[in-house]
Amino acid sequence: MAEHKSTAVALGAFICFEDEAGQGLKPPRGRTWGRRGVTPVVKISNAGTKRVNLVALLAFRPAARPRVRLIHRSLVYHGWKNEKKGFDEQDFIRLMDAAHQRLHAPIVLVWDNLNRHKSATIRALIASRSAPELNPVEGVWAVMKSGLVNLVKRDIDQIQQLVKQRLRHMQYRPDLLTGLLAKTGLDPQPP
Repeated sequence: MAEHKSTAVALGAFICFEDEAGQGLKPPRGRTWGRRGVTPVVKISNAGTKRVNLVALLAFRPAARPRVRLIHRSLVYHGWKNEKKGFDEQDFIRLMDAAHQRLHAPIVLVWDNLNRHKSATIRALIASRSAPELNPVEGVWAVMKSGLVNLVKRDIDQIQQLVKQRLRHMQYRPDLLTGLLAKTGLDPQPP
């Protein structure tokens, strides 16, 4: 990481961590209070494969006081015939282009080994843009999903609305985003 941080400083670039997640109608497991001897039960509709797919970039520029930014996209899968189930290479390319436009700087991208990240289309894109090849975005998903515990949602569109709202709130909490970056043990200071 130190090598890419030096590269990012030399280029004036942002280091961007990317990750994907999803949420269906079944809420994440959590704990709650209840009267002694009475176990609280939350009834949910678990039918179908409806899902909100999410992708996010956590971007920072190595500096004495880095400003961390969150860029995210969502895609709803309702289970309809011929509907796209998840993000494809073109969606990832559009996300990276949006990051370039929003950040007004080059980016050094750090992502996992998802098969779509290693496809011929993505490898060709990276090669054409001369981009170099730990993830604090996992913390974004943990914070977002902790806010969904014990909430009963009737349909997938309600989940998308809640997810977008929670991610939007995180975008305006730079202290939270900086904390998620620091929790990984990465030093945002220039080398």
